[in-house]
Amino acid sequence: MKRTSIIAAIAAVVILAAGCCGDRTIKTKVPARPAGAASMLGFAAEAIDTVHIGFIGLGMRGSGAITRYLAMPGAVISALCDLVPENVEAARARVVEAGFTEPGLYTDGEGWKEVCRREDIDLIYICTDWESHVPIALYAMECGKHVAIEVPAATTLKECWDLVNTSERTRRHCMMLENCVYDFFEMSALTLARDGMLGEIIHGEGAYCHNLDRYWDRYWNSWRLEFNRRFGGDVYATHGFGPICQAMNIHRGDRLKTLVSMDTGSFNGRRHYEARSGEACPDFAGADETSTLIRTEKGKTILLEHCVMTPRPYSRMYQLVGTDGFAGKYPVQQVCLRKEGAGAVDYRNPRGEKVYSGDELTALLEGHRNPVNTPELEALAKQVGGHGGMDFIMDYRLIYCLRNGLPLDMDVYDLAEWCCVGELSRISIAHGSAPVEVPDFTRGEWDVLKGFDYAF
Repeated sequence: MKRTSIIAAIAAVVILAAGCCGDRTIKTKVPARPAGAASMLGFAAEAIDTVHIGFIGLGMRGSGAITRYLAMPGAVISALCDLVPENVEAARARVVEAGFTEPGLYTDGEGWKEVCRREDIDLIYICTDWESHVPIALYAMECGKHVAIEVPAATTLKECWDLVNTSERTRRHCMMLENCVYDFFEMSALTLARDGMLGEIIHGEGAYCHNLDRYWDRYWNSWRLEFNRRFGGDVYATHGFGPICQAMNIHRGDRLKTLVSMDTGSFNGRRHYEARSGEACPDFAGADETSTLIRTEKGKTILLEHCVMTPRPYSRMYQLVGTDGFAGKYPVQQVCLRKEGAGAVDYRNPRGEKVYSGDELTALLEGHRNPVNTPELEALAKQVGGHGGMDFIMDYRLIYCLRNGLPLDMDVYDLAEWCCVGELSRISIAHGSAPVEVPDFTRGEWDVLKGFDYAF
């Protein structure tokens, strides 16, 4: 059976099980909260003075994480696990050369379970291929460990619900390692929005446009290209999506409600696969371009794009459209604000907006520096590195919150909301771009945290 037929069959089951509204909106099932589970909204675990970490997956992302954690205050690298022994040895050598105690080493197929069962580990840090993220995370939480999972943490609705349910039942943090919310422009733009400079945010745009021609062969067993062969839809939404959701207070005063997706055919994707495999691949599922439009409960909209098969220039778009202002990062960084407040506009003689760029933009963003991003932390982050420093700030905040018993900047509901676009977009596309209901992973509590005082 072709992949598109399988997707259509799955979606048909969804429709038959949950019904379909008169407006063609495909309903999605929200399961009852399991017995003994409780909401993780605003959850703060017991403080951990020194966070002992087990790293599972030491390829491109995992090896970069080791570099950052060698400079991380309050964190200890306790275990290293990868199926490739050379990756484990390289990481071990770096830890020892930096003057730290040699961590435990695991290279066999079940080694990750041994890491999760270790009583001296507080946090499991997962940087494996996408399809192994959830099994490892579920097992780790069952072993009493907090988990941090590389993007995308989950690839299906079932995986999203499994992570939510297990986190709620075990009372363990389950965070996705979405680094782009800590990029410097995004953090300042978020602060601009929260300071009311943009008015009410009514629309956002995010994307992952990245030509991966030279990257496909860097992934172990070419797993990422293989995933794109088997799955269509927006399979990598979170980099562009996450910062937009934060600025629009998703599940902190608003919620994602309905999604519609459309895609192109597979042109370059199929050729990439055939050139590497030497085999014909007429049913390559991943489109060269996928577009998704989402409407929120409060009547606001979000546009997402996914494009990794063409020479299109790198972009995460990141655009916030407010009633009184605009902030955008790509293709150029700029902020536009009304010259006067909305209530004082003379519509008979409008004077437009003030456009900030260059030194004026730098001064504006500095004046609205995110409280997390202190000058000292920014300097250290840029020194240590990791996508310009945002990776280090992401890790620093995770460890800081665990050490101080604080709610994390991103919770398990953020994870589920940002990841569910993958399967929901496939369902929409399989049904002629029909609208699909976005499930409420908070189970009706999306407004509980409205105005909650997050440090971030």
